[in-house]
Parts: sequence; C-alpha cells; structure tokens
Amino acid sequence: MDYFSINSLREAHAGWSLLRAQNAPLALTFFMAAFTDPNQRNLGRQDLVDALDDVLFSLRDSLGEDRFPRPAAEYLDDWAEPEKAWLRKFYTDGRDEPVYDLTAATEDVIRWVEALRGRDFVPTQSRLSSIFNLLKTLVHGSETDPEARLAELQRQRDAIDAQMEQIRSGDIPVMSGPEAVDHFHQLTTQAKDLLADFREVEANFRKLDRSLREQISLWEGGQGDLLESIFSSQQDISGSLQGRTFQGFWDYLMSPQLRSELHELLERATRIDALATQDGLPQITSMQNDWLPAVEQTQATVRQLSAQIRRLLDDKVFLENKRIMVLIRSIESGAVAVRATPPPGAFAALSGHGVPVALPFERPLYEPSRQVAIHDGVDVAEDLDVDANALYTQFHVDPQRLAGNIDAVLAQAGQATLADITDAFPLSQGLAELVTYFQLATESTWATIDSERSQTLSWTLPDGSLREATVDQIIFVRPT
Repeated sequence: MDYFSINSLREAHAGWSLLRAQNAPLALTFFMAAFTDPNQRNLGRQDLVDALDDVLFSLRDSLGEDRFPRPAAEYLDDWAEPEKAWLRKFYTDGRDEPVYDLTAATEDVIRWVEALRGRDFVPTQSRLSSIFNLLKTLVHGSETDPEARLAELQRQRDAIDAQMEQIRSGDIPVMSGPEAVDHFHQLTTQAKDLLADFREVEANFRKLDRSLREQISLWEGGQGDLLESIFSSQQDISGSLQGRTFQGFWDYLMSPQLRSELHELLERATRIDALATQDGLPQITSMQNDWLPAVEQTQATVRQLSAQIRRLLDDKVFLENKRIMVLIRSIESGAVAVRATPPPGAFAALSGHGVPVALPFERPLYEPSRQVAIHDGVDVAEDLDVDANALYTQFHVDPQRLAGNIDAVLAQAGQATLADITDAFPLSQGLAELVTYFQLATESTWATIDSERSQTLSWTLPDGSLREATVDQIIFVRPT
C-alpha cells in the first residue's frame, strides 16, 4: 500500500473513523458488552437502548453527570448513520422495530483494540506447526503426479507404522505442558477469529448483491439479454469464490460425523491436566454452538438476497410490460385521430404480405376419408359383490405429532437426520407420514435437505410386508 491508499482509508474507512472519534471508548465498551462478549447478533432497538442506558448510568456515576449528555437512542442513531457505519441498522421479517448489528469494520477495530492489551503468552510452536500442515496440505493436495501422491502416502504410512511400533514397545510420547498450552491458545485464537470473520463474509455477500442490483438498474438492453447475463453467472452470490468457500464450511459443519468427532475432541481437550488452569477451558466445548447462529444468519442473508433479486427482476418485467402497453395505446390513439381525415399517399407500408404462388400440380390428389365403425351399444353390468369400505378407509397424518418426534430426538442430540428420527419413532402411516416430514423440513429454517446424499427408510404394512423408500437426506438442527 502506498501513501495515497493509506490516506484514502484514513478519510473514508469506518474503522479508522471509529478510532478517531471522541467517544470511541464509550462506543467500543458498549459494542463489546452488547455484541462480541456474549456473541450476540441482530439485537432489537429497545434492548440496545436499555443496555446502553445501563452503560451510560455507570459511566456518569463514575465520571460525573455532565459526561455523555445525549440519550442512548441518539447515540445509536448516530453510530448507525451512513457517514459512520459503525452499526448496521435494518429491518427483519416479523419485527416492527429496527435491528442493529456490528459492521465488519467495527469488528476489526474491536479485535485490534483487544490485541493492544498484550498477551502473557504468545503461541509460536503451534503456529509453526499449523504453517507446516497447511503447506503440506496445499502442496500434496495439488499434486497431479500419481507416483508422487503414492510416494507421499507411503511415507505417511511408514511414519504411522513407526509411531504404532513405538507405542507398542511402551514408549508413549506425550505433549509437554508448554506445548499443550501453546496449542490451546492457538486453538482459542483461531476460533474467535473464525467467529468474527462471519460478519465480513456477510458484508461480502451484500457487496455482491449490490453489484448485481446496479447491473439490473443500469441495464439498457433487452429483457432476455439481462436474464441471460444474470443466470449465466450461475447465481453470482452463491457461485462466487466467497460463496463456494462458505458453502464448503457449511457442509463441513453440518456433517454429523465431523460434528460428533469435533465434539468428542473438545470434550477430551477439557480433560488434559496441563490445561486445567487455563481461562476459558470449559467454554471451548460450546465452540461449535457459537458458530451455528452466525452461520445460520449468513445463510439467511444469502437466501434473502436471492429472493430480493428475484423480486427486482419481477419489477423490471412489470415495468417493461407497462411501457409496451403505453406504446400500443399511443398507436391506437393516433389511428383514431386520423380516422376521419386520413393523410394523402401511402398511410403505412407492411412488408412480407406478397401473394403466394401455388402451381396446380403441386396440390395433393383427392383422398377419400375412411369410415370408422363405432359400436354405440351399452352393456348393462351385472350386480357384483364389491366391498366399498376401502373408499372410506382414510387417515390423517398429524404434523404436530411428527414435530414432537423431532423435538424429542433433538433434545438428546444437537442435530439428527430423518433416519435417526424414524429409528426412534418408526413410521406408522407409511409414505404419507414420510411426505409430512419433508413438508416440515421445507417450512423450517432449522432443517437442511441435502440432495447430494440419500438415505433409505423402511416401514411395515398392516399385512406384514416391508416397504422401503430412498429419499434425500434431511438434517434437523436444534434451534438455539
């Protein structure tokens, strides 16, 4: 970066303006207390006003009544102004009051201010190990030579065999206390950084959406060309580099096997003796639970932006149709105006209306139609002994009962697939009950249907026969 780019950041960047503000300590203190420390997002206006009133009361009690004389609501409105953009003020579905959240620039300032306090312990060995692991993954994962890939896998296999033989001989290498503390601090730091990065990811999605909206608003070509330009990009928001990497993280986080493995590793980490005195050790078990609300909000933002783009395209189509109707009406009114006194000469020239020429021998010969015999007699059916009870044997699938089954399973686990739920509560009403589960999944924001994975479900009919159905995998997540 050169002098001019740095000076541009100084003049226009929201984070830099926050650091230069007179009441920056008040703003940062409140942002930490309301958002980052409890890991909260999308807080209502009244809740934030009450929280800021408590902070202002405490500061005025310590510093004097003349400090911070403005009401809490005015501070919030000032911090959410576009010139500052320290808070993002917006409305969500189902809420009448505005909602506030930190911007990515404010999140960066908070992380930088927290780093200014200094650290009693700086992890170095674990960072070097992370760099080596990332470098090896990058190099070996990008290798296209099969012999080189096999040689690397053989080397890893030999190293694992040597470690297993060493353990069988009674020599068990254990990580030392300083090494464990080093890796623990590196773990907590990266977990906090990942949680803080979600706001920047969400901001990047909104930038992509804004760019696409500008393209739609400034488009001067045909409607078909506009649609082709938008859909040929394979949905710019989800198809971008940011969207693909975030979707990969979401798939990784939603994998039941990986979530179980992560939870088990976190539980075992809390039982390491060398980490018993470390602050924040019990909180790392809820690490993945802290990620879920942030990830779900980002996913909801992507869905909302896609819906808004569809509505914007519908508006463009409506305006285009309205313009065409105005042109048609103007032509009709002009024709009516000159109906009584038509102008001299040719009034209008229409091309493509020449007289077609057809030679006599080009016409087909006469072909008589065929007569089809139709039997129109009506046969009277004899009385048959037919059981009509099957017409009245109907049943109703109760969605509330199925929702209760889902809640009962999620009360024991953080998430569950449809197969887990049907194992606990077998299907008693067959395919109709299975379809109702899919309806609940599509209507819920805490369920995901993975079309790339399938699962086979089975149920038993009253006559004892077994039925099976292979469907897309559904993952239900317990709401936080």
